[in-house]
Amino acid sequence: MAQESEEERWRRNFNELLQELRVAQTGVQILFAFLLTLVFTARFGELSAVQKNVYLVALLSAAGAVSMIIAPVAYHRMLFRQRRKPEIVRIAHRMASAGLAFLLVSMVSSIYLVVEFMVNRAVAAVVTAVVGVWFALWWGVLPWLRRDEPDSEGGSEPTAG
Repeated sequence: MAQESEEERWRRNFNELLQELRVAQTGVQILFAFLLTLVFTARFGELSAVQKNVYLVALLSAAGAVSMIIAPVAYHRMLFRQRRKPEIVRIAHRMASAGLAFLLVSMVSSIYLVVEFMVNRAVAAVVTAVVGVWFALWWGVLPWLRRDEPDSEGGSEPTAG
């Protein structure tokens, strides 16, 4: 198998990142759309001040997630054909990571809102803490712990950012 050039590697890294963003984008947009419509439901007026504040956090963080997950595409469009693929990949990686952080906040806030509305504040706090730890473990802690380990084929690819 031929060794890929550095330019080919950056192009492949960017394509892999775009594929990952496609997966995340659909879920983020569905969550954001749901949160946008929630305020127009008949029972929204029944929410407490705390619940409305949590809703606002969920909505704004979903908007942040949508923004940051779509941003790499806009960034690429603006710098298209300027031979700046390494910069685009590094910045897009940071944007995608920020988008996932916003998504984590939105998911946890949304779960808190629903559970508190259905059950009570204490149960919502426990469920939210468990879900937050679960997301943080799988999305952050475990990948971070494995960053410097070689892949299963014995090689190690440099990180994009």
